[in-house]
Amino acid sequence: MVKNSQKRTIPKKTTVNRDISWMYFNRRILDEAADVSIPLLERLNFLAIYSSNLDEFFQVRIATLRRMIEIEDSVRTVKSDAKAVLKTILKLNEQYSADFESTFYSLIAELEKENIFFVDEKQLNPEQTQFIESYYKEVLMNSLFPILVSRTKEEPELNDKSVFLAVKITNQKAEKTKVVKKEFAIIEIPTSELNRFLVLPKEDGKTSIMFLDDVIRFCLPSIFASLNFDSYEAYNIKFTRDAEMDFDNSAYQSILEKVSKGIKSRKSGVPIRFVYDREIPKDLLKFVEKLLKIEKEDAHIGGSRYHNLKDFMSFPNINRPDLKFAPQPPIPLMEFENAVSAISLIRSKDQYSHYPYHSFDNFIRLLREAAISPDVKAIKMSIYRLAKNSKVIKALICAAMNGKKVTAVVELLARFDESSNINWAKKMQDAGIKVIFGVDGLKVHSKLAHISARNGNIACIGTGNFHEGTATIYTDFTLMTAKKTIVDDVENVFHYIEHPYLNPLFKELVVSPVYMRKKIIALIKKEIENAKKGLPAYILCKINHIVDGKIIDKLYEASQAGVEIKLLVRGNCSLVTGVPKLSENIQAYGIVDRYLEHARIMIFANGGDEKYYIGSADWMVRNLDNRIEVYTPIYDSDLKQQLKKVIEYGLRDNLKARIVDGSGKNEIQNIPDGELFISQSELYKSYKEQYEKKNSEKKHNHKSTKIKSL
Repeated sequence: MVKNSQKRTIPKKTTVNRDISWMYFNRRILDEAADVSIPLLERLNFLAIYSSNLDEFFQVRIATLRRMIEIEDSVRTVKSDAKAVLKTILKLNEQYSADFESTFYSLIAELEKENIFFVDEKQLNPEQTQFIESYYKEVLMNSLFPILVSRTKEEPELNDKSVFLAVKITNQKAEKTKVVKKEFAIIEIPTSELNRFLVLPKEDGKTSIMFLDDVIRFCLPSIFASLNFDSYEAYNIKFTRDAEMDFDNSAYQSILEKVSKGIKSRKSGVPIRFVYDREIPKDLLKFVEKLLKIEKEDAHIGGSRYHNLKDFMSFPNINRPDLKFAPQPPIPLMEFENAVSAISLIRSKDQYSHYPYHSFDNFIRLLREAAISPDVKAIKMSIYRLAKNSKVIKALICAAMNGKKVTAVVELLARFDESSNINWAKKMQDAGIKVIFGVDGLKVHSKLAHISARNGNIACIGTGNFHEGTATIYTDFTLMTAKKTIVDDVENVFHYIEHPYLNPLFKELVVSPVYMRKKIIALIKKEIENAKKGLPAYILCKINHIVDGKIIDKLYEASQAGVEIKLLVRGNCSLVTGVPKLSENIQAYGIVDRYLEHARIMIFANGGDEKYYIGSADWMVRNLDNRIEVYTPIYDSDLKQQLKKVIEYGLRDNLKARIVDGSGKNEIQNIPDGELFISQSELYKSYKEQYEKKNSEKKHNHKSTKIKSL
C-alpha cells in the first residue's frame, strides 16, 4: 500500500524525454562557442564538437525515432510519443541551427580583428591565385573524382561522413542559341586525405585561410575542362544516414562476421537528414533530393555556404597560441616518480590517476612492467575503445610474446569503433592473445584490468576507456588496487563474461546487469530511511546521463523525504529539479569546459559514514540492464578526499556550470558575491599545488638526510 501511494505522488509529466534533454546538452556546447571569455580558436573547436555530436545524434537517436514511428504507422495498436518528440527535436534543431550559423559568422568577424581572414574563390589576389593553381596540380587534382550524376541512373554510393559539392554546369553560349545544355555533378570534398582548411601565403602580416570547398570551386573550370562548359556553380550539401546496423542472425555466423556485415549495412542506410546551401538552384536541389532519396519526413535544413563544420577539430596550426587555451601539461604523480616498481607501489597502497590532470603514461608503465616482470603470470583486460596507435595493445602483445597468458575482452559493438576494434582483435589473435568478443546480447562497457602475479594480484577499475588519446581530453579516474576482495571480484567479472550462464556472486563490486540497479536503489533507499531518522542524508553524484525512470522516481521520493541531492550531469538528464513537494531538494548542473566531463562518481552520506563509488555506468536502462558495467567501492582516504573535491568544485563553478532543471534554458548558476570559480582550472591548480608541496618536502628531506650523513 505504501509503495502504491508513493508512486501516485509522482505526476506523470515530471520527466524530460532523453532525446530532448540531449538537445539541451548539445546546446550547452554551442553556448561555449559563443562565450567571449573563451579563446577564439577554442570557440571554433566547440562549433566542431557541436556539429560532430549532432551528426551522431541524427545517425542513431533520430534514426531510432524514425523506426519507432514506422512501426506505429504499420501497427496501429502501438502508441508512443515518438512523433511528438521528433517534432520538438526538429523545431529545436531549426532554432539551434540558426544560432550556430550566427555564431559561426560572428567568429569569422572576430578572427578578422585578429588579422585572420577566411577568403573564398572570388577574393584571391594574383599571388594567391598562382598558389591555388599550383596546389590543384600538385596536390588536389588526384584526390577529386567527380560523378556526373545527371548521366547515371543509379544512386551513387556516397559516404555520409563527408561533405559534398553539388555542381551545376551549363553552357552559356548554348543558351544564346536557345539550346540549353547542362549537367549535374557531385564532388566529394576529400577531407579524409586533405585538411578542410588551406593556409594561403601571408600578405602584409595577414593570415588567409581558404575552405577546401572554395578551392574546388575555383578549380571547377580545370576539373571539367574536357567537357567544354563555360559556367559553373557549386553548393555545399551534407546528408546523414541511419547508422543502426542490420544483423543477419544466422546461427552459423560468428559475432565477428555479423558485425563486419553490419558495418557494411550502414553504407546503405536511408538518409534521415539533408543539409544544403540555401542559395542552391531549385532544379539542382530537386535533382539531388531525388538522387539521394530524400523524403519529406527527413529533416531538411537550408543553411549557409559551409556545412560539416566538425572539420574545425583539425583546424591547421596558424601559430597563434594567444588564441588557444594556455597549455596544461599533466601533473606528475610523486608516488610513481619515486617508485622503482609500479606493481609494488600498488601493493603497498591503493593508487589512482585522474586524467587528464595526470598522465595516462602511469597506466602504460604498469602494463609495460607487467609485460616483462617474471612475477606476472597473466593479464586480462576489457577493451571498449582504443587509440589509433594504441600503446595498450602494444603492451599486451609484448606480454604475450614474453610468455604471459593474455586475455582481451573486445567489445565489437562499440559504436563507430567497430572496424577499429575488429582490426585490433585480429592483430591480438595473431600475437597469441586470447580474444573474447563480449557477451551475446550484452555490451561489455566496464573498464577493467587484472594482473595475476605470484606475489599478489592487482586490478585496475576505471570510469573511462583505456585510451591514451581520450585520456588527454576526457576527465576520468582509474583505481589501481591490490585489495584482495576487489581484485578477486574483478577476476570474477572476467569469468562471468566467459560464462554468462552462471550466477556470479560479487563481494565488493557493483555489477550490471546482475545487481547494479538493485544496489543503487538500495543506497538511495538507505538515505531516505536515514533522513526520516534525522541522520545525515545526502547524495552527491557526478555522471554523464540520468534517464532511468525507476531511479528517477526513487530520487524524487528521496527529495520528498528530505534527502539533499546534488548532481553534476554532463549529458542527458530526464530529471526535473526544483518542483515543490517533489524535487525541491534536488539540484543538477552541467559543466562544459576544455575537458569533457566523463567520470562517474557516487557519494552517499550513509548516516555519517560516507560510501564512495566510481565506475563505468550511467543511470540509463541500457547501462543497468543491457550491459556489463562495474562500480567499485573506494576505501583509500586520499582518493575519497579527491572525489569529494571534484564534486564540490563542480558545484561551486559559476562560469561553466549551467543549471540543468528540465527547461532547456541552460542558465549559468549565479552565486551572489562569489568570486569567479572555474572547476577544471581550480582542480588543475590544486593538483599542481599538491605536487609542488610533495616535491618541496622531498627536496627538504633529501637535504636533511645529506646534512646528517656529513
